[in-house]
This record gives sequence, C-alpha cells and structure tokens, in this order.
Amino acid sequence: MASDKKRLQAPRGMRDVLPPDSHVVKRIRDICSNVARTFDYHEITTPLVEDVGVFSRTVGEESDLIQKEMYVFEDRGGELLALRPENTAGVGRAYIEHGMKSQPQPVRLWYFGSFFRYDRPQAGRYRQLTQFGIEAIGSNSPSLDAEAINLQSNLYEALGLRGLRLSINSIGTGHTRGRFIEAFRDYLQKYREELSPESQGRLVTNPLRILDSKSETDRAIVLNGPKILDYLDGDETKHFSSVLRDLDSLGIQYEIDSSIVRGLDYYTHTVWEFEPETGGGQSTIGGGGRYDGLLEQLGGDPTPGVGFATGIERIILNMDGQGLLEELTPKPDVFMIPVSEAGYEMLVGVTNKLRKLGVSVRSGELGRSVKALMRAANSSDATIAILAGDFEVKERTVTVKHLRESHGAIVDTQVVLSELAALIKETLLLNKTS
Repeated sequence: MASDKKRLQAPRGMRDVLPPDSHVVKRIRDICSNVARTFDYHEITTPLVEDVGVFSRTVGEESDLIQKEMYVFEDRGGELLALRPENTAGVGRAYIEHGMKSQPQPVRLWYFGSFFRYDRPQAGRYRQLTQFGIEAIGSNSPSLDAEAINLQSNLYEALGLRGLRLSINSIGTGHTRGRFIEAFRDYLQKYREELSPESQGRLVTNPLRILDSKSETDRAIVLNGPKILDYLDGDETKHFSSVLRDLDSLGIQYEIDSSIVRGLDYYTHTVWEFEPETGGGQSTIGGGGRYDGLLEQLGGDPTPGVGFATGIERIILNMDGQGLLEELTPKPDVFMIPVSEAGYEMLVGVTNKLRKLGVSVRSGELGRSVKALMRAANSSDATIAILAGDFEVKERTVTVKHLRESHGAIVDTQVVLSELAALIKETLLLNKTS
C-alpha cells in the first residue's frame, strides 16, 4: 500500500545544488576569492541570522526588503531575528562590534554565502540566493568607489562574461536628495493617476523609489522628470567627477543613468549596476554604491564605506547563455579500466599512488566489458584511460590511452610510476593550453 505521507520537497524558491552545479559554484567562489586577493581584500563571514534591527535601521522601513521580502522570526529566547537578506549592514555591524576602526583604514573585506528573500521565484532568482560582495570601510575617497567598480569589472572578466553594461549615477547626500525629492514629488503629482498603484503609495512614503520602478508607464513618466544630477552641490559633483575620471583612466566604459538609485536607503554618492546589454529591468547581475551614513545608523561613529554585491545565480545564468559553464565543470584526469581481476588488483595500487600525486582518477567497475568501460571513459570526459589485464600484470606495465587522440603508450609501473604521473600532468597541461 502506498504511503499517504506527504512527499517532502525543498521549500518553494529554494533548491538543492547538485553536481555539476555545485562544482560550478565552487569554481566561481575560487575565482571571486582570487580576484579579491589581487585587490588585497580579506574574507569575512557573518551569521546567517542577525538582529532584525540591523536591517530595519538601515535599509529603509518603506523598502520592499523590509515590507515584503525579509524572513523574520522570534527565537526561543524571545529575540526578534531575521535571516540575512543582504550583507552590507551585517558587515557594518561586525566592523563596529569588533572595533575594526582601530585597524588601518580602509578595511577591505569580501564575503560569499547564502542570503534569503521572500521574493517571487524566477530565472536566476531564488528565495535562498548566493552572493559575492566586497565592502571597503573607512575612507570617503572617490578612488575607492572606482576601485570597487574595477574589482567587480575584473571579476566578470575573469569569469569570461562578455557584453555587460555598467550604468552609474550619483544620488548625492541627504540634503541633496531632500531638495530633489521635493521637486520630483511636485512633478509626479501631475501624473499621479497614471502611476502604478505601488508608485502611488511611494509618492507619499518615498518618491525616490519610483525611479527604480519596473513599470513601463512609471519609467516613461520619470524619463521627463527632474534629474538628481542637476541637484548635486559642488562637493558632490567633484566626488562623482573624480570617480568617472578614474574609470576613464582604467578603461572601464560606463553610461550615466540618472534613474539608478539602488533599492536601499543607506546609499549615498556613487551608485552603479552591471547588467547584460540585452537585458531588461530584471536582469541586473550585480550592483553597489557608497554608504557614508550606514555605520552611524547602526550605532557606530560616522564612518564612510563603499561596496557591491553580485548574484551567483545570475552569474551562472549569464555564463550558461555564453557557453562558459563547461570549462568550470571538473573532469577526471584518468579513467581506470580493469580488464581482469589481476589487472583490477594492480590498478587499485596505481590509482592510490596517482591520487597521492594529485591526479584525479575515476575507477571503472570490474566485470564490465572493455568496450563498455571505454564508452564510460569517453563519457566521463577524462583525458587518459589506463588499462591493465593479465598481460600488463605479467609485464609489470599499464597501457595508457589518450582519449582525445589516437595514440597510446605502455608504461612500466614498477620503475616509473612518478614518470607516469608526470606524463599525465604534461598531457593535461597541453590540453588546457591548446
């Protein structure tokens, strides 16, 4: 009789990451780590849960993140906690809590991990998502904004991604935004009935967020409205101009887009986004900005900072579209083919020694035909197959076949096992560089 128990599945919008995707994520993490290291950024790991105040104080009470997306719960001790929806506020909290202002400034940090948002699942967007990000805290220099953008650009280049567009804007400081919001609200009042219901609500609570609306009607209305760049004061204009000058010096192409505001209240000055050139309003692959008031909102001293975050699922989606995932999926270097029981016993020892020498080996099953094992070896995409049967055992040799070429060799296992490993590694290197 069939069980009437409910079949358990992963929660909606969350997923199991299985091979080969798990290998891809690991390789992307390694690339992120390597690029961060070249800029002298160091890894930080914050808790998956934070006091809900870490986010409610900083990202804006009217933000979608607070109103709709954050997972909030009360633990057994009565504390109100949240699964972290982003990490800039968490890193800022850690900076304050651990007295990192005593370190040489700016403190350069990177992170890689899971985040949680109750959002509508779609391609490249999950309720449990993975992000890589950096935070540089302790300097208000515009060169640090350009450094963060440069690091992000270098990361996408290291991943092989092509055709990404950088859009950049400045939203100034609180005083500037106040003047702009007043003019922007007055302009939007004339079109109030034409705005989407969501933007009509934001017209009262936070008009700045209408700039980030995904409604085509809203975007068309905004297009002819006031531009925040026209409201920057002299210092804010100088800061933004310095960032653009550095990007020009770095050879990083960009478009100035006055509608870029990012989705969180803590941003100031420079804000930016990267998206595919063919993408739409939901295609942003990563973005960031400066947040000079964030740490003060968290209870710390006034401390400037800048950073970005990029979605790993969005990266994978774009890499897949550009045919880049295959090279990130690991393949065995060697496939072992036992032709006889004696050959199997010999290959067990050879396999173990090769693995200790750093060679990746997959072992074929004893009892299958040589033809079936050769098909399995080719399907595994290994570079080399090593065969051993009664003849090889008698001669103390193994037969080495190059699966991507038509030739092979007989190698003495007793005398030159290390040379066998060297031969395999040399073959692998040639295949990677050819």
